[in-house]
Amino acid sequence: MVTRLLVAVAIVVAVSSACVSGPASGTAFDFDATLRIDYHHTGAAGEEIVALDRVYREGSWPGPRADLIDGLDLGRYRARLLDAASGAELYTRGFDSYYGEWKTTAPAAAGVRRTYHETVRTPFPTDLVTFVLEMRGDDGVFSEVFRQTIDPADPEVREDPIDDDIVVVEAHVGGDPAACVDVVILGDGYTAADTDKFAADVRRFAAALLGQEPFASMTDRMSVRGVLKPSQQRGCDEPTRGVHRNTALGCTFNSLGSSRYLLTEDNRSIRDVARAAPYDVLSVMVNHERYGGGGIYNLFNTFTSDNQWSEYVFVHEFGHGFSGLADEYYSSSTSYTDFYPEGYEPAERNITRLPGGAPKWADLVDTDVPTAWNKAEYDAMDVEYQARRGESNALIAGLMRGGAPQAEVDEALAAGEELSLIHQQKLDAWFAANSAFGKVGAFEGAGYCTSGVYRAEIDCIMFTKGLKRFCAACSRGVLEVVGEMTD
Repeated sequence: MVTRLLVAVAIVVAVSSACVSGPASGTAFDFDATLRIDYHHTGAAGEEIVALDRVYREGSWPGPRADLIDGLDLGRYRARLLDAASGAELYTRGFDSYYGEWKTTAPAAAGVRRTYHETVRTPFPTDLVTFVLEMRGDDGVFSEVFRQTIDPADPEVREDPIDDDIVVVEAHVGGDPAACVDVVILGDGYTAADTDKFAADVRRFAAALLGQEPFASMTDRMSVRGVLKPSQQRGCDEPTRGVHRNTALGCTFNSLGSSRYLLTEDNRSIRDVARAAPYDVLSVMVNHERYGGGGIYNLFNTFTSDNQWSEYVFVHEFGHGFSGLADEYYSSSTSYTDFYPEGYEPAERNITRLPGGAPKWADLVDTDVPTAWNKAEYDAMDVEYQARRGESNALIAGLMRGGAPQAEVDEALAAGEELSLIHQQKLDAWFAANSAFGKVGAFEGAGYCTSGVYRAEIDCIMFTKGLKRFCAACSRGVLEVVGEMTD
């Protein structure tokens, strides 16, 4: 049995009902099953310490049967599966991880260690394989950080039954999982009494995603299902507001110290619930009205169900988790330091440092590069808003932690939502009046960097709030991933 492993992230690329031999090797894949590898990823900045948790045999592999070698070059990590006897490469996939984000934070740089539970899924091999994990350096080059032989016949490989209380909702089925991008929306903070609400919410968000281009033009290549394990309580943890809930998946605000960052560290529970349906992409929907979410490439995405921006957050975070798109905003507070080091050209398709003076989407450009867009005026508006938003969040947290009357809390919450809406309406009008609106160029400010990093258009669903379109660079990136997974 495997005794150590360094890996990460749920990755999906193939389904079949036959055993298919890997390239130039004796190892075959049984596409009627999936190999799930769970492990603990520990350390601080500059460290990669991993220990195996469990290995599983799960249901059918939900992705294409052919071309299991990742051609996208996305993510800060890469998983590789090799034939143990010949060393032939059988499967690869790039991904990002919660640990990968942790090690870019100030506490990690100061030597504080944390442990995160992570998962890699691959087609199920029929013979010995070698698992290899590689990490992308600041120069963009991958280097090996771990390798381990895995025996799929080991009696310690688990085949656990699915819990009896799991609920599956089929919102839209485009076709066979082998030919579709299979999206699963997991529910957290939904009690058994909320099952009907969960089903309605899944259908509502499926419609939001499939009504958005480029997904609207390929609904026959997309499936959306909901999977729910009922929680003991509604909602989720809100540590800065003094709220703690007992939920099935353990979602919490204030992840990595950012008040609006909504994630969970209970990866095992996510995987145990998700296996009730075929999935390529996982989104966790939290039964809550607060604004917030998160998305990590080939790991999972999160969003809340009942905020005025919820549909936007779902699609925005889907851009991260499914397509590896970068955040294009640069002024909102984050916990990262040097997330895109100077001199490093990001792999994400929608941001660039203009190596050689041209963006990676140069063939789409129809204006000057770099592109003038009156950034100073935008920044002044945003600085004012961020200050007011900070005051609003502090007021709400103080009222809730201090046990203020619910009516007073509700008034503060409503005022915060109104502030957000009015600010975004002001920005949308400002964008529309800008002479660069609708142009494809290189707009400075992106990827948490106010200077030196550029995005393709003045606005995009990856930049500011609203269920608006993906920019030209983002749309191309989405289509590239869809093609990789379904062609």
